[in-house]
Amino acid sequence: VAIVINYVKRDDVAGTWLESHFRWQIRTFWFSLLWGLIGLATTFIIVGFGILFADLIWYIYRIVKGWIRLNDGKPMYAE
Repeated sequence: VAIVINYVKRDDVAGTWLESHFRWQIRTFWFSLLWGLIGLATTFIIVGFGILFADLIWYIYRIVKGWIRLNDGKPMYAE
């Protein structure tokens, strides 16, 4: 649901500092989905569990970093 809202509303924030947050969230979703699927597909050779764990840690990192930057009123890709 959140990814759909991001795509629908991203034109509303075009040209503002919030645009980078929308891009950050969209990229987080797609890359996490990609690595999650790769992890699931490779669980039969055990390495998939490591991929899933790394994906989860990366996803949490992206959420926390995004919230901190949003709370500070800063764009994601500046500085």
